[in-house]
Amino acid sequence: MLGIAIFWTLLTIWAECTGPKRSWELGNQPSRINVLIVYDPDPFYNLDEQVSRSFGQALANQGLAVRVATVAAANEFKDQPVDLYVFCANTYNWRPDWAVSNFIEQKALLANKPVVAITLGSGSTDASQKALEKLIRDRKGILLDSRSLWLSRPNDESRLNESNTQVAVSMARKWGQKIAQQIKY
Repeated sequence: MLGIAIFWTLLTIWAECTGPKRSWELGNQPSRINVLIVYDPDPFYNLDEQVSRSFGQALANQGLAVRVATVAAANEFKDQPVDLYVFCANTYNWRPDWAVSNFIEQKALLANKPVVAITLGSGSTDASQKALEKLIRDRKGILLDSRSLWLSRPNDESRLNESNTQVAVSMARKWGQKIAQQIKY
């Protein structure tokens, strides 16, 4: 048991470390609506990057200026105006990842800003999603929407023949289109 506990602790610390700096600008940069999508790369899978970029591209296709950034890169943009925050948090040990949580607590100026929360996980994300929503509300963000997308558990029971990752990316794109329409008006 001690060996398993030590292994799990080391694996958790490794997975929770803040990932590298990466960012992308999508869409109409001189837009009147600026969006910052923040995620921390998962060391095992890149579902978080795929979902964040798909969601961001849907917003950009609707004329919004979008920056998708890892937590490490987002720190460089914290002084730029943001009209909509999107946080994509991985689930580790039934909680949102430390990097995104710490960014929200320490860096993000959420007071009265619209926020979208995306919670990713293998399939057990309820507690993590609730914790992420509470963190956003505690920082006075206006939670527009919050959803979970899964790596292992089916995201859409009617699409079991498709890759679950591709289903999640497709769902993020449609969700981004919906949020774009909501935020533009």
